[in-house]
Amino acid sequence: MVPLFLDVHNVPGATSKALADAHMKDLEVQGKYGVNYLKYWLDEMNGKAFCLVEAPNKDAAIRVHRESHGLLADEIYEVTEGG
Repeated sequence: MVPLFLDVHNVPGATSKALADAHMKDLEVQGKYGVNYLKYWLDEMNGKAFCLVEAPNKDAAIRVHRESHGLLADEIYEVTEGG
């Protein structure tokens, strides 16, 4: 089973459009690193974005963000899906 990670970005002023564009760039790059970005969310009020990603490890998920758009996560957690 591929590990699952949730990352948190501090992105004051980010818009839904900007986040959608960044996500599309992730999708273009992710295959190089064995990563699968699944979903993302934006909390515009608090300036936070969250990404759910399957990746072999944290570093692979970080490399995708770095290469695709440079918006690195401020925090990243390995998580397990609840029932």
